[in-house]
Amino acid sequence: MESSAVNQERANRGASAYAVEPRKHQVMRRDRGAVLAKLLFFGDVAAALVASALTVAIIGASAESALIYIAVVTLACPAIAFAVGLYRTDMLALWASSVTEVPRGAVALIVLSWPLFGVSAALGLDPAIEATALTVAALIVMVTATRTMIRARLHRKEHLRQRTLILGSGVVAGQVVEKIHNNNQFGLDPVGIVDEYVHTIGTPDLPRLGGFGDLGKVIEAQHIDRVIIAFSRVSHEELLEAIRSCRDAGIAVDVVPRLFEFLDGVRSLDQIGGLPLLSIGVPVLGSSMVAAKRALDIVGSLALIVAFSPLMLATAIAIKFNSKGPVFFLQTRAGRGNKAFKLIKFRSMYSDSEERKAELDTANESEDGVMFKMKRDPRVTSVGRFIRRFSIDELPQLFNVLKGDMSLVGPRPLIFSEAAALEERWHLRRLELRPGITGPWQVYGRSQSPFQEMVRFDYQYVAGWSLARDIELLLETLPAVLSGRGAY
Repeated sequence: MESSAVNQERANRGASAYAVEPRKHQVMRRDRGAVLAKLLFFGDVAAALVASALTVAIIGASAESALIYIAVVTLACPAIAFAVGLYRTDMLALWASSVTEVPRGAVALIVLSWPLFGVSAALGLDPAIEATALTVAALIVMVTATRTMIRARLHRKEHLRQRTLILGSGVVAGQVVEKIHNNNQFGLDPVGIVDEYVHTIGTPDLPRLGGFGDLGKVIEAQHIDRVIIAFSRVSHEELLEAIRSCRDAGIAVDVVPRLFEFLDGVRSLDQIGGLPLLSIGVPVLGSSMVAAKRALDIVGSLALIVAFSPLMLATAIAIKFNSKGPVFFLQTRAGRGNKAFKLIKFRSMYSDSEERKAELDTANESEDGVMFKMKRDPRVTSVGRFIRRFSIDELPQLFNVLKGDMSLVGPRPLIFSEAAALEERWHLRRLELRPGITGPWQVYGRSQSPFQEMVRFDYQYVAGWSLARDIELLLETLPAVLSGRGAY
């Protein structure tokens, strides 16, 4: 039951909300997207200019041919990017990273390659196919780099962040706010909640700015840019009216769906007679797909071992000089079908860490009752702290992948005491696939994810598995690791 005292306290905290002054250098909502689109456009132009200049320099074109080729590439690249929607800014994910742009980027490069080949042949850039391939390769590197740098810069601009209002209260609203705080790259700042009856359990520590009937006033007074609808007890009609109010005000709206814990694998919004339906595909785990996943693991792990071998060698030397003990840490984990295997990691703790663990039980910061987590664990060495932050300690697991005990992408590899805490039948779905070096738990939470949330991530991954999803998670892992979010 909700407490009237709690409701009153939240209402009092938000009572002065309507007197809030506009932020200094406030950017209008309609201009924020324009800022991002403009910067992305100029970034693409610069990337195309550099890529085409590198191509003609390597090929050895004449001055006249080089100028024409550079001009064509510089003009065509942003034009095709615009045509395929690479300057759209209405999707929240597009503010976070460039990963969601990969499919459209691939289409743009395919479309661009044909006119580039024709221009190269016409200008006598010989061989034309080599000039085209060099340009496309350079564009992949340069466009990715410029777009990543642009987003990294925008995330630090306070006036470009989106003031976010939470419609609803309770545990789900609390989870939404926690995710916003832990994922700064989306550029959201939660400012308050709107609900008729505030739940006493799990509600985020934000002021209640009013009820659903006050939504229009709150949006205007608080300069709201985005509304996220979490669970609320208001009627269906009131929720619809709230969405209409947001759309009339030009506010972006996101809705947390019911049963969101099980909605991984969602493909698209379909319609039956005009009624939108969230379509959840049936995962295909046939022998051919399993073989394709294993092929990706073998090729990927071999390539990564070669690429990271200098880093792994340097890490081994640093560990040896930093503290006494072996370079590697071996631990028995639960693998596919609950079969035991030896997981390999770089040692990041002092050699007596297991003996000291009992002394630190009272300092455990994990509230799930299963996992042991400390942000400032005294057992971690100075080198260990660095390699943990950037997940360098997990690189030796590539040999686990090559051997077949693990996969590049998969459920989190649990120790058997953690695996014993899996109680529900659906929890065991995670055993259908090999545990992975990375996965949704690595991309979305890392060490800050509690055990139950990690299990839900694993279930969603297995239940909606596809090879395309594996590739997407691999691409998302790099920015998640480099940011250091949730790692300790």
